[in-house]
Amino acid sequence: MRSGIGSLALFIFTLLFALAQEAAAKPDPQAALGLSRAAIGGRIPGDLRFYDTEARPLRLSELAGRPWLLVLVYTGCADICPTIIRNLHPILSNAREVIGEDRFRVVVVGFDAERDNPVRMRGFARAQGIDDPDWLFLSSDQATVDRLADAVGFTFYPAVGGYDHLAQVTLVDSEGRVYRQIYGAVFDPPQIIEPLKDLVFGRFEPVGDLGDLFDRIRLFCTVYNPNSGRYYFDYSLFIGIVIGSLCLALVAYFVVREWRRAGGPGTSRATPHR
Repeated sequence: MRSGIGSLALFIFTLLFALAQEAAAKPDPQAALGLSRAAIGGRIPGDLRFYDTEARPLRLSELAGRPWLLVLVYTGCADICPTIIRNLHPILSNAREVIGEDRFRVVVVGFDAERDNPVRMRGFARAQGIDDPDWLFLSSDQATVDRLADAVGFTFYPAVGGYDHLAQVTLVDSEGRVYRQIYGAVFDPPQIIEPLKDLVFGRFEPVGDLGDLFDRIRLFCTVYNPNSGRYYFDYSLFIGIVIGSLCLALVAYFVVREWRRAGGPGTSRATPHR
């Protein structure tokens, strides 16, 4: 009887001690959010080396040329991490329909380096229903993961039964700079797709060539329908632009024709015979 009471007391003491350690290690939420926001504009080190689900090496510098979304997860999570991935998947599938194929990537990194190896990351991807070459599920050693976490302002720490961490999606531009932080586990499509459109289409950059012009048309003619929760290409906007341009051209034509008939510069009148 006494041994049973002693074992129970030891268990309670151990649990309280673990909870006290967790509370002491837990960072201030506002400080964690500040670190995350301070990372915006910073460049992610391109020399960081990870391994995909087939254990093939990949340096982050190889991702240059296209924007990408970064999500840090741990495969032992049964709540927040799977929820983030499952909510992102249909939104990004919709983004491909309106932005275009091969215009961006998704990078999911396991931050529990002791357990999150290529095999575990492959199983995690399969469990979330992801089978897509533009979704990269990566793992590495703890030092590399910590450098990546520091670069993007991602805070995580051990907790009873796993880890506590920011629910954060980081949007990275084509040159490896942090462009936007998006928080939460459930998203409205505009939270993800609007900043992605900025990076893919260059909303605030001058039009360079015909390809840029078509991208800009897709940018402004892609609209969100809150009833369906999806984006679609609104052809009526494009048709309106075309019709408006034709109307202006016709008006200009008739104005010039009537101006010439009235004797504007460049026209000649016959001199009457006396």
